[in-house]
Amino acid sequence: MFNKMLAAAVAVAGFTSVAWADSHGVTVGVSWSNFQEERWKTDEGAIKSALEAAGATYVSADAQSSSAKQLSDVENLIAQGVDALIILAQDSAAIGPAVDAAAAEGIPVVGYDRLIEDGRAFYLTFDNVEVGRMQARAVLQAAPEGNYVMIKGSPTDPNADFLRGGQQEVLQAAIDAGKVIIVDEAYTDGWLPANAQRNMEQILTANDNKVDAVVASNDGTAGGVVSALTAQGMEGIPVSGQDGDHAALNRVAKGTQTVSVWKDARELGKAAAEIAVALAASEDATVEGQQDWTSPAGTEMTALFLSPVPITRDNLTAVVDAGWITKDALCQGVSDGPAPCN
Repeated sequence: MFNKMLAAAVAVAGFTSVAWADSHGVTVGVSWSNFQEERWKTDEGAIKSALEAAGATYVSADAQSSSAKQLSDVENLIAQGVDALIILAQDSAAIGPAVDAAAAEGIPVVGYDRLIEDGRAFYLTFDNVEVGRMQARAVLQAAPEGNYVMIKGSPTDPNADFLRGGQQEVLQAAIDAGKVIIVDEAYTDGWLPANAQRNMEQILTANDNKVDAVVASNDGTAGGVVSALTAQGMEGIPVSGQDGDHAALNRVAKGTQTVSVWKDARELGKAAAEIAVALAASEDATVEGQQDWTSPAGTEMTALFLSPVPITRDNLTAVVDAGWITKDALCQGVSDGPAPCN
């Protein structure tokens, strides 16, 4: 059911047989920020498969978490003669020259998952404000009051603030009522789990371990948080995440993570490939569900937002049924857990 819902959300209009025929001979270049998160390999596989199905060619480069290398990577992809670019930006503020270079050659750009603040880039992502809301709702349901910690994403990724804004929307009423107190919050440089763990350790020390819940912004940071909590014998307090990483879903089954907001990277990757091919065929191509969107900085853009799904102990079966994770991987080390691990 979830796959059908997500697939419907990203159906590409204008993909006539002519457009698909035109895609033969099209080369799409993908600039990856890094492959630190487990999910990016899933995204890559989906993009490759969709391009292969369209008769298009995939070429790529890994910036290895370097914004400078990413600019060089894009220049090299352009030099290879790509017809469209998909860019997962390492640093949204530093990627501008890459868009300029692509525009100078008439090459369309799809800003993948992370905002590229430029009206010439098509913005494709999940609704990250809603992801933040979903994270906070799940944690608030598990801990309706108490001391909260907010472990944010990378300060160079606009998604970090989109997520934080959605989280605040949900928590504000409880904060105003004095039920929830945010005792500390911290950005996580590079989204690195080790940085999240260090930040959480410092926050626990500063607050004498008086922490009742943690809203962590992705599964990697959640893993760092859970490690810090476990070292203090505090595992099991509510912790959020996102991405549906296998390790995180296993933590949900074990009860050390409350929610992972599942963003089916297979659908995002497929949509990116199809949009890139469509834009390579015609700059006037339109996508079903696209909308005119104004960024927080006031940039007018064309965007498509996919719908995420929060995964908790109550609906873990959904990710197994969708083929996202095997039952064995989900339930490893779990005894008498929630379905399907019971």
